[in-house]
Amino acid sequence: MWHQQTLSLSAKSRGFHLVTDEIVQQLPALREINIGLLHLLLQHTSASLTLNENCDATVRGDMEQHFLRHVPEEAPYQHDYEGADDMPAHIKSSLLGVSLLLPIGRGRLVLGRWQGIWLGEHRIHGGPRHIVATLQGE
Repeated sequence: MWHQQTLSLSAKSRGFHLVTDEIVQQLPALREINIGLLHLLLQHTSASLTLNENCDATVRGDMEQHFLRHVPEEAPYQHDYEGADDMPAHIKSSLLGVSLLLPIGRGRLVLGRWQGIWLGEHRIHGGPRHIVATLQGE
């Protein structure tokens, strides 16, 4: 079985957000797969997807502080057409990536106990985000 659809994530503030449930709720076809794979592609160049801590929100806050220090907005970037947060957002997106490949078992994502899907929103006002979800399985 193959299934593909575009998911919508609500607009979020700059930072890292746990979006596992928001993604899974939009994928009822996931429950029909006994064994398979889910590929997620975020269709944006100023946000990212990553897999990390799903329990303690301070990890997401610490991650945001790390990236604000190491990819500063006030650096002399040439690309500044869309504001001071635009080029740093592109850098963060490239560092973390925009896709994930996740295993499916018995209709559920097979993640580690403390793992969750994060959206890294790297713009101050990024807006809604879209993810192409491709399911393959039996």
